[in-house]
Amino acid sequence: MNSKYLFEKYVYLSRWISYWYQVKEVLALRPRNCLVIGVGDAVVVGVLKKYIDKVKTLDMDEKLNPDFIASVEKMPLPEESFNVILCAEVLEHLPFEKFENSLNELRRVSKKYVALSLPHFGPPIKLSFKVPLFKEAKKALRIPFPIKHEFNGEHYWEIGKRGYPLSKIKSIIQKYFKIKKDFVPFENQYHHFFLLEKRPS
Repeated sequence: MNSKYLFEKYVYLSRWISYWYQVKEVLALRPRNCLVIGVGDAVVVGVLKKYIDKVKTLDMDEKLNPDFIASVEKMPLPEESFNVILCAEVLEHLPFEKFENSLNELRRVSKKYVALSLPHFGPPIKLSFKVPLFKEAKKALRIPFPIKHEFNGEHYWEIGKRGYPLSKIKSIIQKYFKIKKDFVPFENQYHHFFLLEKRPS
């Protein structure tokens, strides 16, 4: 295991929340097969393999033992190879000028769906209220704070930073996919999820 992905360094509570949503969104589509872009600590891959007959992985880091060693920009796979592709917290690790090409490649390799998540910057305000016999009420708001993004050795860009408003990201995505659903989990306001259906080429 790459030391970067050691439990005590990598897996904090909000990341577990993100894992749960990744698995939930993929399994809701009932795919016969799935490609996971970015192995990470392989927790999500391990769970998906319990429920899906064929789960394959793709990553640039051969030390993570992916099934395919490649970049999401150019995958060594035929068109429509997988019913669903999961690409969670990956594309921000590439310069923004590669975003569109990566989306186009995801569309090419996907048979129908892509579950995508991207970091969404902005200080959140979260309120929850629960009394017995009533459903818990939750409300989350993000404070606009478009600061300039500085490359931190990991992320080249993030939604919500200056030059990367959500409207711009959605506009680019919609060139290649229909956005069936997008949301930010109440428990993890930093990860923005998109469920995408491919548009015809």
